[in-house]
Formats: sequence, structure tokens, C-alpha cells
Amino acid sequence: MKQVPDTPHAVVLRTDFSNADAWETIRSEIQQPVDGFLANVDFIDDGEFAWVSKEQLLHLIPGKTGHTFIVVADETAIVEPEHPLLVVDLYTEPGREFRALPKEIQAIENNLSIGNMDFSEFADHVDGKGVFRGFPAD
Repeated sequence: MKQVPDTPHAVVLRTDFSNADAWETIRSEIQQPVDGFLANVDFIDDGEFAWVSKEQLLHLIPGKTGHTFIVVADETAIVEPEHPLLVVDLYTEPGREFRALPKEIQAIENNLSIGNMDFSEFADHVDGKGVFRGFPAD
């Protein structure tokens, strides 16, 4: 199997190809501006990555990638109504994961890509189902 391409922006990788409409909904939600900010992501929609597990995925990331995390549109993200995406740490604790709503990818990407926040700050603020839904208002 080929490696995940080393892209200029954070990667959103599709691994479930069962529902094209759900994938398009996820893409659209991620691309919506939040408070004037956009998620700087590259969508990888390649059937060679169909049904790749997280464990397999960790071996398919280029060794010298500048990315510290990857977002995965797996079966759960495609099937569940809120489309909770899998977010996987590639840097501090490789393999650590949490799920996030598509509308939260912008905040995650923007903050992790510039090192403003750590992966754990998002992973430690998930709900009882392991989904990051944003930080509580002060």
C-alpha cells in the first residue's frame, strides 16, 4: 500500500467509501469559516486507503512529514449523523486519538499547525463519547 502523501496542509483522509453524500457533507462542514478562520487542510479521497485501520495508517505516514496529526473520515465518521472524525496524534504520543465534529477541525488544525496548543489540550476536552465539541464558554 502506498504512503499517505506529504501535503502542504494538514490531511483529512477518507477511509470509508460507503456514502459519497456523507463525505461531501463532512468536506463542506470542514470548509466553512469559523469566526473568519478557515481550516487549512488537504482532502485525500483515494480508494487505495479504503478501510485502512489506525494501526496501518501510522505505518503509511512519511517519516519526515511536518504534520503532527491526521484527521480520518472512517466508518464512524461516515455513518454517525454528526460525522465525528477521528483525529490521530503523529508527534507527541503517536496513535493517541479522539473524535471531533467537522466544525471543530478548523480550531484544531489552526492551533496544532502553529503549535499554539498541544494535541492533549483537545484530547483532554472530549465528552463522554470521546468527541471534541469545542471548549466550554467562560
